Amino acid sequence: MKQLQNTIEQAMANPSYADEQPVRNAVDTVIAALDRGEIRVAEKVDGIWVVHAWVKQAILLYFRHRPLEVMGDGFYRWHDKIPIKQDFAAAGVRAVPPATARFGSFVERGAILMPSYVNIGARVGSGTMVDTWATVGSCAQVGRNVHLSGGVGIGGVLEPPSAVPVIVEDGVFVGSRCILVEGVVIEEEAVLGANVTLTASTPILDVTGSEPVELRGRVPARSVVIPGTRPKRFPAGEFFVPCALIIGKRSASTDKKTSLNQALRDFGVQA
Repeated sequence: MKQLQNTIEQAMANPSYADEQPVRNAVDTVIAALDRGEIRVAEKVDGIWVVHAWVKQAILLYFRHRPLEVMGDGFYRWHDKIPIKQDFAAAGVRAVPPATARFGSFVERGAILMPSYVNIGARVGSGTMVDTWATVGSCAQVGRNVHLSGGVGIGGVLEPPSAVPVIVEDGVFVGSRCILVEGVVIEEEAVLGANVTLTASTPILDVTGSEPVELRGRVPARSVVIPGTRPKRFPAGEFFVPCALIIGKRSASTDKKTSLNQALRDFGVQA
């Protein structure tokens, strides 16, 4: 891997070298390893998410090297650079048509893809359901036993290569039509109600105490979150702007499934 990393980094630093055959071979090796789940764009090390920028660089070079071509079979044909995964049965993944996962993404055995889309560099863990019309953007890291409800949009973060992708940790429930972009991190077993939108700059207000506590870019573990608004003054007057509200925590006294259902009931969160 160190040799692959050195080759990729040299190619990015020296564009005239980027199209040489050793670089092409290295890029193909990295993308194939991503597809098999042997490497990943980001991983948690000692409790901190670490981004492997050189793996993102390999993806960028892969786009550069691949020609546009007609792909597909029968009536389902497209014109693109990246092929899609084919043998979901061998991978142990349930895929409902027209579920699509691009080559270079990794979908772990036991995951379920409803009609949905998983982009290159993304990772989807075992036991996770990507529900109907949900999208998992490039390099997003979705953990195990996650539920991405219908219409959820997980944004891609491919450039700059050093940027943290969107991360959804194990056991998270993401409600219908939520949007997560710009490298936000949803920590373990959090619950996001329907229509929560989080960017890197969205205020996340913990309103469970006597005074609100503001966070940005991160939802703490086991938090229950709903969409909200708060007033902000502009030259033309005062208007309400979006925010997200942490209104409680999932109960630790019950198992995960019961705790999730109880959280939705206790706090009136729409799924």
